[in-house]
Amino acid sequence: MRTKAIRESLSLGERQSVEFIPNCRDISAIGRVVCGFLNTSGGYVVCGVDDQGTVIGIKNPDAMVKCLEQRVHQGLSPGALVAVRVHEVEGKTLLIIEVPAGKDLPYAFENIIYLRTGQTTQKADIETIRDMVLRKQVEPERWERRFSSADMNEDLDLNEVRSTVKAVTASGRFWFRDSDNPTAILEDLSVSRYGRLTNGGDILFGANPAIRYPQIRVRAAVFRTDKTGDTYQDMKSYEGPLVPVLEDVYSFILRNTPTVSRFGSADLKRQDEPFYPSDAIREGLVNAFAHRDYSDFSGGITVHIYPNRLEISNTGKFPEGVTLAKLQKGTLSVLRNPDIAHVLYLRGYMEKIGRGSILIQRACTERGLPLPQWSEDDRGVTLTFFATEVTTEVTTEVTTEVMQIIEALDGEMSRRELQDVLGLRNVEHFRKVYLQPAIREGLVEMTITDKPRSSKQRYRLTRRGHSVLQKS
Repeated sequence: MRTKAIRESLSLGERQSVEFIPNCRDISAIGRVVCGFLNTSGGYVVCGVDDQGTVIGIKNPDAMVKCLEQRVHQGLSPGALVAVRVHEVEGKTLLIIEVPAGKDLPYAFENIIYLRTGQTTQKADIETIRDMVLRKQVEPERWERRFSSADMNEDLDLNEVRSTVKAVTASGRFWFRDSDNPTAILEDLSVSRYGRLTNGGDILFGANPAIRYPQIRVRAAVFRTDKTGDTYQDMKSYEGPLVPVLEDVYSFILRNTPTVSRFGSADLKRQDEPFYPSDAIREGLVNAFAHRDYSDFSGGITVHIYPNRLEISNTGKFPEGVTLAKLQKGTLSVLRNPDIAHVLYLRGYMEKIGRGSILIQRACTERGLPLPQWSEDDRGVTLTFFATEVTTEVTTEVTTEVMQIIEALDGEMSRRELQDVLGLRNVEHFRKVYLQPAIREGLVEMTITDKPRSSKQRYRLTRRGHSVLQKS
């Protein structure tokens, strides 16, 4: 399997820097590559593939993930969000290390600063280091790193600190110097310095940070019609430490959106599921909390639930390096609030730094829903989930041509295989009359959603497509 094909299967992007490593034994070498990515434009480290594109795989991947995360995080200075995840290719397990471009240059690994130049990682020379330090001195300190006016003795939510330690320790992703000392814990998480909380630390661990920063409140409302107005069924305002607020808003959405009952083809037991995929909702909320512009005192996060859609909005433009086109394909970016994002990652809320948008789209497609949309205006960024008619029975009316493609699909098939089965020779006619309508109706989906024209592209029935087939 060539490296280009591996990039496509892992949705890494054509222009993103990637380092392929056969194994994970030399963690120091991996740490140097990670450091080089942080100091330049970010990238991926793929463990379990050699330079020729041969998939070798990694043994004991779960243990190796924990070891990599601990060793790399301990060796980096300053701390940075680096995500490690497991992915299977050709029946073998790979480890993918996602490294966004850093905001706290220069980064060092084991006290040495590295740079990424082309396909190589090398030590930074004195002139480059001096330039990086001077640039950092003239750039304004980002909002989350500035000191908060919160009192560490009176305004800290110790229960939230303990919950974080418990979750992080259980995951094995991070090591605390003293897990019983709140000051040391917050310093290890880079949200406290010199006995004072940063703004990011206040948002994450302050007992009531909204007193100091009213813009962090989250407002959620359910409207009776498809237009924003004075008539609503439910409205709440949430404030407090970030993670409990995130969970409360998530519960609000689940409570105020329909539940769909489904019966599996091989299971007579009814399965009740949220109408909007829960994984997609959670990912959308986490992105809003992690990427919003907290410095905007007139901003905030809003959740609006309508009969035909769900909107999650946050102040701030798309993060640096992100466009709408890149977002739909999945892309690493410079994180606006890396300290906040790091804590969310350590607690298990932020698993896929650059591929969350792909997860959201895939979850909606599998549920038979229209693809969600991201939009940007002067107020900020909005993620919109769209609804279809909520019913336990599939009532979609399909054309004869769409029905033919549904009946022809057997597992995963290529476009050419489908045309051969249907006896169709004209590619353009097949796409316009058969394939595209089936995809628009949520009955057929692509196996590689972010690469529509990939030579490896295959098509398969969605859950909705299977239901239509069973009812035919």
